[in-house]
Amino acid sequence: MKVQYLFEVLGTAFFAISGALAANRKSTPDWFGVTFIGFITAIGGGSLRDVLLGCYPIVWVKDVYFIYAILGGTVLASVFYTTLQKLRKTLFLFDTLGIALFTIVGTEKALSLGAGPETAAIMGMFSAVMGGVIRDILTHEIPIIFHKEIYATACLAGALLYLTLHYFHVSRNLNFWLSGSVIVTIRIMAVRYNLSLPKFRKESVTSTI
Repeated sequence: MKVQYLFEVLGTAFFAISGALAANRKSTPDWFGVTFIGFITAIGGGSLRDVLLGCYPIVWVKDVYFIYAILGGTVLASVFYTTLQKLRKTLFLFDTLGIALFTIVGTEKALSLGAGPETAAIMGMFSAVMGGVIRDILTHEIPIIFHKEIYATACLAGALLYLTLHYFHVSRNLNFWLSGSVIVTIRIMAVRYNLSLPKFRKESVTSTI
């Protein structure tokens, strides 16, 4: 099994778990509601990536195993819900693993479709964060990219590392693991030490007559 395919399936399952946990924490939805949020969380970013790159059919449409991964992740979230909720920052854990896997997969796929390195890095970020953005909107949360902790920037850093190692012909499998690990490390450090990028400040304009 190719490491890219394994990463994408695992990332899909992790995002489905993240979405299911988030949905259940907001209310008491039925199985359909939770599965729907898990599905959107898992395939939102990848679907947007494929549409922008003109890659059809979209990955989960042509490969039923991605749907199985979503269903499996949702079931795992239900079966181990109490245990997962007791673990500290469980939602953060699965979300972090998801963005790491999807960033590298999205970057790799964009390159394989002929995109330049700049576009590939952006597509990798889109693959990783947009599913979570849609999840947060549907569950009435402020999208995580607007939080102060480093999030999308960690994805860009991992994508840039992947592109750099790819340029120097580093082993593809090793590149995947190293780049994904960088994203996870940056996210953990950002949350642990409350790291953030400089704020964007817009000076208020005082009109005078």
